[in-house]
Amino acid sequence: MQNDISKFKILKKELPKLKTNVSLKNYTTFRIGGVAKYFFVAKTKKDLLRAILAIKKYNLPFFILGGGSNLLVSDKGFNGLVIKMQNTKYKIQDTEIMAEAGVSLGKLVSESLQIGAAGLEWAIGIPGTIGGAIRGNAGAFDESIADITKTVTVLEIPNPKSQILNSKFKTKILKNKDCKFDYRGSIFKYNPNLIIISAVLELKKGNKKEIKEKMKKYLDYRKKNHPLSFPSAGSVFKNKKLKIKNKKLLKEFPELKKFNQAELIPAGFLIEKCGLKGKRIGNVKISKKHTNFIINLGRGQAKDVKKLISLAKQKVKNKFKLKLEEEIQYLP
Repeated sequence: MQNDISKFKILKKELPKLKTNVSLKNYTTFRIGGVAKYFFVAKTKKDLLRAILAIKKYNLPFFILGGGSNLLVSDKGFNGLVIKMQNTKYKIQDTEIMAEAGVSLGKLVSESLQIGAAGLEWAIGIPGTIGGAIRGNAGAFDESIADITKTVTVLEIPNPKSQILNSKFKTKILKNKDCKFDYRGSIFKYNPNLIIISAVLELKKGNKKEIKEKMKKYLDYRKKNHPLSFPSAGSVFKNKKLKIKNKKLLKEFPELKKFNQAELIPAGFLIEKCGLKGKRIGNVKISKKHTNFIINLGRGQAKDVKKLISLAKQKVKNKFKLKLEEEIQYLP
């Protein structure tokens, strides 16, 4: 305990706004999780650099936190430094939006409507930040953030195993093709040494009335089909991008023929057909409204969410011979 207090005092000198033992459930849409040993809000690039220097100097594990959606924090919390990205500046030029990583996706959706720019309608109602959306290539209604991302500015830090300590970390601009976007993924998701600072989104001139109508349509769909009244992390699993050819399954579940045409099998469909709709463990359960959502009924625990995830994966594997892959991220 004494060593922890001493380390905190040392870190506090380098990061004056550093906090300790901060509950992370208050920073996630799931409202689940333990405490972060150290917690720091980065409002500027300078703040971020100072935090990264401290991480390297004291060999601390770290995690970059955006809006806290698509995230399940362990009940034990995180024994390191959580950097909450709260750089929220943005500017608009014609139909281009330059936004720092901490800007909320909802804010940009609203701004795109105001300027009559099309391309972000699909994101209406999605929580999180632009940095997190790019990292996980967020998307809906057959569109994604990859479709409108022009460039991404990142801070490249040395490999965590490297002993190099350098205050002049590399900042570089990646073009869309360099981001290696794939289904719910990107180079940033698979390389934690690339920290998103900002991005430029390239939208198209549209009709305000049509944009507004499209947003209303999508938002109405979410309200009708998603369990928005309860805390969740959004879609737990990725949909399966494939065709099911098993004749027995096609006969038992004729809906698969339609999904096969799109070569996309909804994870929620697979889970529901395994009889898991409404399945509850502790204070969390698989939503009856949308079975790819696990909802927190109040005081939910990560250990019970993991049990439901494990159960869904096992049932789908047994019935459909398919391996579900999580869309959500775990910490740690």
